Amino acid sequence: MTHTDPRLGDCPDWGYLLREFDLLYRDGSDGGSKAIRSHRKRVRDGLSAVITENPVVAPRQAASKPVTAHLNRALDIGERGVVHGLTRALSRVADRLTWEYGYEKVPRALAQKYAYCEVLGPRGPVLCDRLILGFVLFAPRTTYPQHSHKEIEESYISVAGSWSENDSAVYAPGSLILNRPDHEHRITTADLAPCLLAYAWVGPAGMLSDPGMKLSSTRKARMSQGI
Repeated sequence: MTHTDPRLGDCPDWGYLLREFDLLYRDGSDGGSKAIRSHRKRVRDGLSAVITENPVVAPRQAASKPVTAHLNRALDIGERGVVHGLTRALSRVADRLTWEYGYEKVPRALAQKYAYCEVLGPRGPVLCDRLILGFVLFAPRTTYPQHSHKEIEESYISVAGSWSENDSAVYAPGSLILNRPDHEHRITTADLAPCLLAYAWVGPAGMLSDPGMKLSSTRKARMSQGI
């Protein structure tokens, strides 16, 4: 970083996107859950502090993955849905997103059907060491294998498309699911439409900067589901 690096206030597209995240975690329902209510507040408080600090924006090189061929369709669906404000703000920076996998080894089939991008976090583009915000994109008919996040509390909010976690429910746009640290979870998506999820990670700075993501072994995944 240098003294010439732009700040968030100099980059309105990123600023507006973060403010849509704030609205998402401020106005959505907690469903009566104290745990979800507390998580929403932690995300809002962290994001509010970031916006107030006016952090450095360090643009990363844009990168695509095979699944990003479905992004425009996901944005089209999202703009007609309940999360249309966030969808439109995301579309303004779509050509600047860095899509990646997050794993050293990705199964070949998954590499064609999944990727994520951070918009705020230790690696930027909006720099922050205590909160990560981003998006996950899945192609239709995708299974995202069993995995967990050590010391990281994670939430997903549906932006476009429907999906299921651990085969326990179907989540539609606007719905939120909270995954506690070390909670094993597996995601599946519907047959005909891509699925776009917004996500937030809250946890220790060291874990956020190096989460060491790994997919669970098949045996561990089956045991966690009682199979």
